[in-house]
Amino acid sequence: MARSISALDLILSSPEETESFGYAIGKLLRGGEVLALIGELGAGKTALVRGIVAGLGTPAASVTSPTYLIVHEYQGRLPLIHMDLYRLQRPEEAELIGLADYLTDDAAVAIEWADRVPQLLPEDRLEVRFAHRTRRTREARVEARGSRSRSLLAQIQKIVRPTPRSVRPSLQAGRKTSPR
Repeated sequence: MARSISALDLILSSPEETESFGYAIGKLLRGGEVLALIGELGAGKTALVRGIVAGLGTPAASVTSPTYLIVHEYQGRLPLIHMDLYRLQRPEEAELIGLADYLTDDAAVAIEWADRVPQLLPEDRLEVRFAHRTRRTREARVEARGSRSRSLLAQIQKIVRPTPRSVRPSLQAGRKTSPR
């Protein structure tokens, strides 16, 4: 059976804009979503999570990359499980830390370096692929795989209108405070 994939391409002109995009996503999360974050070191994965956490009502300043701890949990109106799989050498290690146990409808899960364990990810997920464009600017491709993720992407597309240069005008309008 062929999977239907919906996608959105964005240019994020700064870390602050990446956080703003994350904030918009955080406001839309309802529980059970899995965000697979993919990109090189410094591509914007943790900046996106800072924004998501702020969108869930938790201070973004509390967000750090869980590279050494592997998992951080943030409590907001909905728990966010933030995983960083950078240090994992084999997919079996993700099984040992209980990746599957975190995938519940009671929380949203953001997984940095998700491309290291594609076989362990649920089919229904929102993939965000970051690529360096300049020192501060990133390209982001958001792909929805599955019905829940397609619904989330449709909501994101209603509030984010990509332009050739950036997403700032459409994101900043709905934001009351900085996520930092």
